[in-house]
Amino acid sequence: MTVGPADFSTKHDQIIAYMESLEVGSRVSVRKLAQTLEVSEGTAYRAIKDAEAKGIVSTKLRTGTVRVDSGKRERIDKLTFEEIVGIVDGHVLGGQSGLPKTLNKFVIGAMQLEAMMGYIEPGNLLIVGNREKAHHSALSLGAGVLVTGGFGTSAEVIALADRLELPVLGSSYDTFTVAALINRAIYDRLIKKQIVLVGDILRTDMPPAYLHDSDRVGDAMSKIEETNHNRFPVVDNSLRPVGMVTTKDLIGAELHQPISERMTTEPKTVSPGTSVATAGHMMVAEAIELLPVTDSAGKLTGVISRKDVLRAMQQIQHQPQNGETLEDQMRALFSEERDEEGRLYYEGPAAALMSNQIGSMSEGVMSGLIHQAAVRAIKEHRRSDLITDSHSVYYLAPVEIDQILRLYPTIIEISRKFCKAEVQVFAGERKVAQSMLTARLME
Repeated sequence: MTVGPADFSTKHDQIIAYMESLEVGSRVSVRKLAQTLEVSEGTAYRAIKDAEAKGIVSTKLRTGTVRVDSGKRERIDKLTFEEIVGIVDGHVLGGQSGLPKTLNKFVIGAMQLEAMMGYIEPGNLLIVGNREKAHHSALSLGAGVLVTGGFGTSAEVIALADRLELPVLGSSYDTFTVAALINRAIYDRLIKKQIVLVGDILRTDMPPAYLHDSDRVGDAMSKIEETNHNRFPVVDNSLRPVGMVTTKDLIGAELHQPISERMTTEPKTVSPGTSVATAGHMMVAEAIELLPVTDSAGKLTGVISRKDVLRAMQQIQHQPQNGETLEDQMRALFSEERDEEGRLYYEGPAAALMSNQIGSMSEGVMSGLIHQAAVRAIKEHRRSDLITDSHSVYYLAPVEIDQILRLYPTIIEISRKFCKAEVQVFAGERKVAQSMLTARLME
């Protein structure tokens, strides 16, 4: 069945709802949507683009379009026109008041005017040279303009930009360089979006449970009964954490005894801007079950538990990334294999992006690949996150670019909380590196 213009909005909403119902990580394609929901491929394509803009799905090179978790981080950090000025070493020609606005896409004006206008939408940025008609038309369509090559624009265009509060920017760079600079900035933003912060998992629907340093043990017992929690931050009159107390600390205490005499002083704290990975490392290293979260003034704003951190780190692993880091690019070059004896190894080339200044494989890159191989091998035995304690690498021979590497990880020791792994690296029949890694497992 093909949907006509009259019932497009209804079908469009149904397709969006269908994609929202999919599990995180599920692949989405135009053809599959069209067949499943009996709509045209054009309708399915438009719905996918709308879902991508809303953060319901994400399209990634080599992976395709997949369902992503949009519940935790709905905001999308877009570039503002003001940030574009700094990225391209530019200046403002007109529409100064529109600089705080964000752009959702940039369009390169390297075609005929009529064709160019078909690609421009409100919130876009047109990157173009000395073409005043294009400048005027883009502003009329609700888009900002970046004039490249050191050119300016007419007084009429500047007056229109001021009236519409849409910026017209100028840069001495050529169109290609400007587009590359903006694309790099957007790509960096996409990579950073995958970094989950404490503020993203912090509960805001209810205030945290805490005790005052002037409270008594009896007050703590009442709080335990009221909340069913077994540990609390202790704050002073300014709501700054000064201690932590647990049910274990209260064993044998008199009800009238001050809580300040039973608490652990100088508690570790984190801010909403701390990464979840850092918070997790702190919890494991310090054997902490609950971390107070403080604002810039040091006041308590919430708490996170070890369970909160572990849940967030598990979600990170299932959430497809929006931008590929250097580690992702390197890891994508290596495939998982088995030798004749069934032993696991990873095979891939020493690619050009892995080279150092003298043309051989960088030792730092080699160390990163070894670490990834060891971690992946450990996770085959224990499906848990881990924190590296030590990692020593012995470089036995230089590796030439384009040589095929094989990394053989071996688990030496593994328990509920600790593991040790060895990795041997071969280029052809020659061993070029050997490594030992120890790590603690996060339950």
